Amino acid sequence: MADVLGSRERTQPAPPHIVWDSLTRPRQPSARPWLDLLDDEVEPRVLESERPHRVVWSSLWPDRPEDRITFDIRPDGDGCALRWTLTTTDRAPDQSKLGHLRFRMNFLLNEKLRTSYGQ
Repeated sequence: MADVLGSRERTQPAPPHIVWDSLTRPRQPSARPWLDLLDDEVEPRVLESERPHRVVWSSLWPDRPEDRITFDIRPDGDGCALRWTLTTTDRAPDQSKLGHLRFRMNFLLNEKLRTSYGQ
């Protein structure tokens, strides 16, 4: 069973199907760039998806291969609510590393992805 390391829900200005597309194909040529990875991060693989409600990524961090990021997307007005949940079947990282992982998820989704939609 996986342990939850962090989770947060925020609204996005785009509708669910657009956010789902952004999460399943972040590097598509027509997309605005938003997935800016750091030197210690790798491109995630989509492990599961259910359009337009759910996406599961592999870990962004090669030193934490058992981590998974699950995105739950639901309609919210003209846009959507996007929840990310970081889980692991490995041991939890120390508090400093855990803070960094949570910060990166918030930054990528609630800053970079949101900005890519013009907000």
